This record gives sequence, structure tokens and C-alpha cells, in this order.
Amino acid sequence: MSLRFDFSAPAVAALAQADAARALQEDVADGDLTASLVDPGRRAHARVLAREAAVLCGAPWVEATVRQLDPQARIRWLCGEGERCAADQTVLEIEGTARALLTAERTALNFLQLLSAVATKTAVYADAVRGTRASIVDTRKTLPGLRLAQKYAVRMGGGVNHRIGLYDAVLIKENHIAAAGGVAAALRAVAPVAQRAAFVEVEVETLAQLREALEAGARMVLLDNMDLPTLREAVRINAEAGEDRKAVLEISGGVTLEGLRTLADTGVDRISVGALTKDVKAIDFSMRFQEG
Repeated sequence: MSLRFDFSAPAVAALAQADAARALQEDVADGDLTASLVDPGRRAHARVLAREAAVLCGAPWVEATVRQLDPQARIRWLCGEGERCAADQTVLEIEGTARALLTAERTALNFLQLLSAVATKTAVYADAVRGTRASIVDTRKTLPGLRLAQKYAVRMGGGVNHRIGLYDAVLIKENHIAAAGGVAAALRAVAPVAQRAAFVEVEVETLAQLREALEAGARMVLLDNMDLPTLREAVRINAEAGEDRKAVLEISGGVTLEGLRTLADTGVDRISVGALTKDVKAIDFSMRFQEG
């Protein structure tokens, strides 16, 4: 496993190819029994419509799905990746063999509706904190097997990725601290793996733990389930530590859209939201076929 997924266009395309192949195997296996009733030489034209406003996301996965079934299919996007589409807008036109489009339909839409849902929800949260210093950050609360795809969607919606998995960064949480014997002890223990980590973050639950973390050299601190007065005091303590000792401050726990702006106005740097990838409602897209 590489240290970080770079989310470059080639890397995303390769990821989409792998995800689409796995999804098609799950859905099609050794053949689409219903599509086999259609003349193999028949061609069709399909339009994909958004039934509600959304941030469109998932184009690489849709294209990978269609082209694994019909490499010569013609695909034309009428809404760009990461752009906002309106209800009842045609976002995509596809021309190819009827059998391929019929077989690809559900898998392609599954990717499009899920990833657009994540991007759309992220955009709502990012819009809510616009003008503050806070970024909206995802978590590891993702669908098994689709973590990278969902984290890509968060980026398309204007959010920021946290660690990809347990292998690429260090997040010292409550149980790690208890097992190590305290915040400072846990931070000292991280030294052997620090060079392999994209970052080292420590979770604190009290202002005393925050001071201990800053004194121990922490450069990223997760403020867990703190009330507003405590959060404001944490920001003040961090600022007084000085530029060479202050940490990036992140809020976690109990974050709701309704209270998001108030949290951001405390002056923290990041707000992590598990709901971006965990509590998502699929965006409604439909595919309509016409003979071509």
C-alpha cells in the first residue's frame, strides 16, 4: 500500500476501473440474462437526468463501467465533474450497443448517485463555513471497499481528506493515551513510526490535555466533544503558544449542520464530519433509452 493516494487523474481513472470491474462482477457475473434478449447488433442512445439539484460526481466510474462493456461507446457529459446540476437537467448522453447500455445502467447509476450524494453533502457543509478559517474534513466512516471513491467525492464537494487509513497517518485517541500512560507519553512513543506518517495528531478531551500536548510538541490536535466556551479557550491557549509551538486544531464529535457555523467561528482550523460519507442519501438520477 502506498503512503498516500494522490488523486491525480490517472490514479482516479485506475481506481474507477478497478471499482467498476468489481461492481460489474457482482452484478453481471457470467452474463446479463435479460439484456441477452436484445439483438446484439442493436444500438441505443441513452440520456441520464438528474431528478434533483446536486454536485455531480462520479464521471470516471460511469465511464469505466460503460467502457468495460462497450469500449467504443460515445460518452458526452453536459455537466462537468464537481459542477452543480439542476433538477431535471440532462447531465450525460451515451451512445453504444443496446445490450451494453442496459447492462451498465444500474452499476453506473449506483456510482453516480452515491458519489454525487457525498459531493453534494460536502458542498453544503463547506458553504456553511465559507469565510472562516475552518475546512470541512472527512473521516474513515466510509462504505467498505469504496473509501477512496468517497474521499474523492469529498474533494469534489470542496472538502479535505483526513487520513486515508490506519497505514498513512497517526491519530492518537483516548484509548491509545490511556494505554501509553498519558498524552506526552503517547507522543513520545510515536517516534519510531513518525517518518512513515503523513501527519501525527493527538486527541484531547480537556484543556489540561491540550496544554500537555502543546508542551510535548504536538502539531495537530483533535478537540473531542468540547463545548463552545471550552473550544474558544482552546483556540486562545493555542494562539498564546506562539507560532513555533501552536498546533492545527480540529473539532470532532457532535457536529451538526445547524451548529456548524458557530463551531467554525471559534477559530479552529478543521471540522471533521463523519456524516459526509456515512449518512448520505443517494441523489436521484435516471437513465432513459431511445433507439439510435
